[in-house]
Amino acid sequence: MSDGVYIRQGKSSALNIAAAAVVATVPKDFALAQCRLVRVQVLVAGTAGGAAYDSASVTGNTVANQVGAWPNAVGSYLIDMPCLAGICIIPGAGQTVAVSYD
Repeated sequence: MSDGVYIRQGKSSALNIAAAAVVATVPKDFALAQCRLVRVQVLVAGTAGGAAYDSASVTGNTVANQVGAWPNAVGSYLIDMPCLAGICIIPGAGQTVAVSYD
């Protein structure tokens, strides 16, 4: 690890997400502000994988703003991606997830 300060550690969390949810938003008037999705924990596998988007809305998300995806398997998945608009989590069918973010 470099001797620089590592600031982004996933200090915030959203637990038991079973439906599409926006867990963080970035104010539009802060051009340099960002949030970061750090890790996704799949708690209940469900029947389909889920995805995360750089978005402040649960609608209109496409592959163009997707920052990560995870399978329908219980486990911990490192995403570690910056988001400039917000973090939208869309679990797969029957999935329950928890996320850590900054």
